[in-house]
Amino acid sequence: MPWDRNQMAARAAKELRDGYYVNLGIGIPTLVANNIPAGMEVTLQSENGMLGIGPFPYDDEVDPDLINAGKQTISELPSSSYFDSAASFAMIRGGHIDLTVLGAMEVSEGGDIANWMIPGKMVKGMGGAMDLVAGVKKIIVVMEHVSKNGDPKFIPQCTLPLTGKNVVDMIVTDLCVFQRPDHDSPFRLVELAPEVTEEEVAAKTTARYEGLATPVRV
Repeated sequence: MPWDRNQMAARAAKELRDGYYVNLGIGIPTLVANNIPAGMEVTLQSENGMLGIGPFPYDDEVDPDLINAGKQTISELPSSSYFDSAASFAMIRGGHIDLTVLGAMEVSEGGDIANWMIPGKMVKGMGGAMDLVAGVKKIIVVMEHVSKNGDPKFIPQCTLPLTGKNVVDMIVTDLCVFQRPDHDSPFRLVELAPEVTEEEVAAKTTARYEGLATPVRV
């Protein structure tokens, strides 16, 4: 059975470590905030100028002045701090963010990512995505394995405008997890969602990757 969106975010959250500074992209990645392991101290950063983001608020707790970069309402913590975009991007470009979790339309077998534009569609701009993939220490992509029309999203080469080249370290989809130890190595299939087979992953993936004889099931 494929993972749902929250289960995908929960799998990505397993990559968090105590003391990490983390940036979460728009969409499924925002759900990582509600899946931080108990007892772990992780500081979430938003490129619109906030450090220390709490979980999503309940309806009666919403403050319209508190939003993340995706314009979603968020909550603050006693340790939260606020600053301008220049300071926010200095954190990102200066290599002070340990991990970012991003969505994507396409990821290539070489670790390229396209996640900001589909030609012919109106977009507001790239936002902080290019800075994040260039300045953050570890890049995790969380995305559906195939597009709405069934096309693979983990492919030999990206066809959409790139956000970054050879930057992705891990891919979490609704079917499985791919990982690589460094940017000179190929991706390897390391986990399968429950009841998903290697054959199903292979049938829905055009990128080259290394398989395992017994991938971990979680």
